[in-house]
Amino acid sequence: MKTAIITGGTSGIGLATAKIFLANDFNCALVGRSKARFDKISSELDGRFIFISADVRRVDDCEKIISRTVEIFGGVNVLINSAGIYGEGAITAADEKFFDDIFATNVKGTFFTTRAAVDELIKSRGCVVNVASDAGLRGNYFCAAYAASKGAVVAFTKSLALELASFPVRVNCVAPGDVLTPLTVAQLKTSSSTVEELSKIYPLGRIGTADEIAAAIYFLASDAASFITGAVLSVDGGLTA
Repeated sequence: MKTAIITGGTSGIGLATAKIFLANDFNCALVGRSKARFDKISSELDGRFIFISADVRRVDDCEKIISRTVEIFGGVNVLINSAGIYGEGAITAADEKFFDDIFATNVKGTFFTTRAAVDELIKSRGCVVNVASDAGLRGNYFCAAYAASKGAVVAFTKSLALELASFPVRVNCVAPGDVLTPLTVAQLKTSSSTVEELSKIYPLGRIGTADEIAAAIYFLASDAASFITGAVLSVDGGLTA
């Protein structure tokens, strides 16, 4: 039985991803900072899973994620780096803490969780799927730090795909547009926008769902994508087209 680790696995895209992997007979290690949040969603899950309380901003916790998963399930086949935070505002209003929080979660967490998993992924000939963003492929208004962090995830994905190809470990990422998740709902509460207004900028006329992003992640982790590495799969309703 294969094992997947999903950081940010207790809400949004991470939770939807956990559900699709569990439905396909994976063991799943769901990583998050809040045990209370996990307790609220655990009844939605069906299969063999564990919760690992960890903060991906801390290198020790990144290493704990892998060691605990191996201790319980015996190895790692898939790592999904879904933990992330969003922040927006003019650059003149951004302070050091704002910048550091975004990069520590979105970039440092992705980098060091992956670093901790590499040996296990080489053993299993496994794969990594990172969650980037359309903002990592093009500029967006008033989210320079976030866009820069997701651009770093894209570059990291491509570079690591080359580094690990000979083992062979595949490394890919998805780049979602806006997705109806708690993160997006919280974002809209701080602005005057609505989901309907946001949907108008998308060629398909709507924003995405967490399940649609999870399906793309599962595809990249599956044998159907066995000849795909270093790819950035845009799942954005045509936004970046």
